[in-house]
Amino acid sequence: MLDGVKHVILVLSGKGGVGKSTVSTQLALTLKESGFKVGLLDVDLCGPSVPYLLNLEDKDVHQSSEGWVPVFADSEQRLSVMSIGFLLKNRNDGVVWRGPKKTGMIKQFLNDVVWQDIDYLIIDTPPGTSDEHITVMENLRNVKCDGAIIVTTPQAVAVDDVLREVTFCRKTGIPIIGIVENMSGFVCPSCTECTNIFSSGGGIALSEMVKVPFLAKIPIDPAVGKLGDKGQSVVALIPDSQVAQVFRKLVEEVTKSKEA
Repeated sequence: MLDGVKHVILVLSGKGGVGKSTVSTQLALTLKESGFKVGLLDVDLCGPSVPYLLNLEDKDVHQSSEGWVPVFADSEQRLSVMSIGFLLKNRNDGVVWRGPKKTGMIKQFLNDVVWQDIDYLIIDTPPGTSDEHITVMENLRNVKCDGAIIVTTPQAVAVDDVLREVTFCRKTGIPIIGIVENMSGFVCPSCTECTNIFSSGGGIALSEMVKVPFLAKIPIDPAVGKLGDKGQSVVALIPDSQVAQVFRKLVEEVTKSKEA
């Protein structure tokens, strides 16, 4: 089923709560706004946030003769989405599964979803370096993975955890596209000045330590937060914001190496 996927990008972090799902969804939406056909696969089985972030929680996955048909986030069918959240009867249901069952579900997501010739498949992963990540990599062996975007926040405790994800990528042969520092300052809604409410520079320090590119700092912006559960693109609705500029830059970084 991945034969029709031109490029695969992983969004990784060794720590939970750093905003991987937000980065994944806005990256997918920005790629779509840039004219690409995009798939977004949510393999965070215990905390599937993507259906909520894209306002798709009431949607259902359908079975066809070829496999699972993903949920389309737009009428033009340029953004297709798959998540275990679509398979749960209740959004509050917990996925209380042992490793083998989670592994089997991820294999189904990678092998049984009809992606229908997409330019980019963004895979939103759970935190850590455990079964789910290994399963993804095993199933991508025959598909060229363009690389991983690693998400951290500025604090030292987050950077320490994310450093382990860099080690995981190198041990498993995943190219690292670069590091993104999320929640990097707070944009005042009145004056638009950005203030560092956490520590700063963690992402840059990590990139220098491990010798991989530093891609961008994404600040906390209340205007962006209002779009958080509506499935709306920050690039389309608030194009002049700092966050919109960051995601345009991310798309440039992701696509320029593919065009070279």
